[in-house]
Amino acid sequence: MNKAYYERHTEELTAPIAAAFGVRIYDVDFSKEGSDYALCVFIDKDGGVTIEDCENVSRALSDVLDAEDYIAESYTLYVSSPGLTRKLTKDRHFEQSIGSEVEIRLFRPVKTAGGSGKELSGILVSFDASEVTIREEGAEEDLVLERKNVAACRLAFTD
Repeated sequence: MNKAYYERHTEELTAPIAAAFGVRIYDVDFSKEGSDYALCVFIDKDGGVTIEDCENVSRALSDVLDAEDYIAESYTLYVSSPGLTRKLTKDRHFEQSIGSEVEIRLFRPVKTAGGSGKELSGILVSFDASEVTIREEGAEEDLVLERKNVAACRLAFTD
């Protein structure tokens, strides 16, 4: 299995399909769920994705995937919105989310204004290849985190 290739090639194949339906690709993930594999394509657009958007992309992409037949494993295709609490996995996700509240789970705990811990939240201030900087509520200084210590980062749900 070549996860990175499957994801990259699927994104390349999906790009013109997404554009034709007025949506953009947010992310592609190929992973094992129990004993089965899933190919998840997350699409987005201003104003939010509809079920019809997902159906249109899924039908068109399914035909292309069948014709290309580059994924060796049996899998189920899912096309959906990344959701309100979307994962930030790529640089473009972080770039689009600067100024937004994020929730971060770390591999190792760090000292923060409120003590120490492995789960943090704050406003995403900046990022680069090696660091993510957030501003925790009530903190006097921004918190700089090593990106290699970030297990997961997602937008926080705010109402």
